[in-house]
Amino acid sequence: MRPEIKRALAQRRHWRVRKKIIGTPTRPRMSVCFTNKHIYVQFIDDTKGVTLASVSTLSKALGELRGKLKANVESAKLIGKLAAEAALAKGIKEVVFDRGAAKYHWSEGPNGKVYYGKVAALAEAARQAGLKF
Repeated sequence: MRPEIKRALAQRRHWRVRKKIIGTPTRPRMSVCFTNKHIYVQFIDDTKGVTLASVSTLSKALGELRGKLKANVESAKLIGKLAAEAALAKGIKEVVFDRGAAKYHWSEGPNGKVYYGKVAALAEAARQAGLKF
């Protein structure tokens, strides 16, 4: 697939997701961005246009892990856990999940849909750490 077509499809996917999702002060938007090298998570109040908390693979809070994390499933699990801890520290318990243009992959299993990939790993780690979607 040509790169410009791929980008256009990703942009349409992003717009389709964003027109349905709005963050409020009581339930902010958990925006997730995956690049080729890094993962970024922000908790955003769209009514004021303010970022309440953020975590990424470049965060100084990671210490010695800062340069070693990549945009893969293992790092997504860690970032999801750290993002949930940062949100809970700010008093955020419920969020609206905004995956942006990232695909939430699934396959048909014996018990229904089985989710996998970076987005699913990040979301599941955040849920296990205490965030409600």
